[in-house]
Amino acid sequence: MSEQPERWGKASVYPDMWVDPDDDPRDSGSPSPEGERATLLDFLTSYRMTLLMKCDGLDAEQLARRSVPPSTMSLLGLLRHLAEVERDWRNWITDGEPLPKLYGEGGDFAGAVADPAVVDEAYATLAREQAALDAELARHDDLGERLGREDVALRELMVHGVDEYARHCGHADLLRECVDGRVGQ
Repeated sequence: MSEQPERWGKASVYPDMWVDPDDDPRDSGSPSPEGERATLLDFLTSYRMTLLMKCDGLDAEQLARRSVPPSTMSLLGLLRHLAEVERDWRNWITDGEPLPKLYGEGGDFAGAVADPAVVDEAYATLAREQAALDAELARHDDLGERLGREDVALRELMVHGVDEYARHCGHADLLRECVDGRVGQ
């Protein structure tokens, strides 16, 4: 076969990858982190970046496209959903009244409409919620410490975070392939 499939990415060295390995923002070139906390944060950060990479270069219509009917799942919905999830995790480990839902019940996906303002808001909200959770995580050194109304161990929350992002990055792979054929990495 002499022609490359259209789905292949922008990478030039390895055209079947999303980006050239030297340009992959998830690889700092440093050795893997030392310790459990650093490892968990590294994985969470990598999956957060992976989700953003899967959404990169798409317009509002493409991000909002529901690629697997009758599901309401879309890449834009995933951005909004994970902002909601980041807020929920913060609610798990803080005391006091929980912060309200960002999009209401089911609104994370249902409200993911093809509007550039909705897209901009989704990216900004996700970044804000990630930063807020990261700040809360940084306040606690002991991964075994049980926190908040849920009495959840910090370790459990971080592992859950990695799991949630990993699962949704798998969804994002399939959704992106349905939008423009890009796959992988």
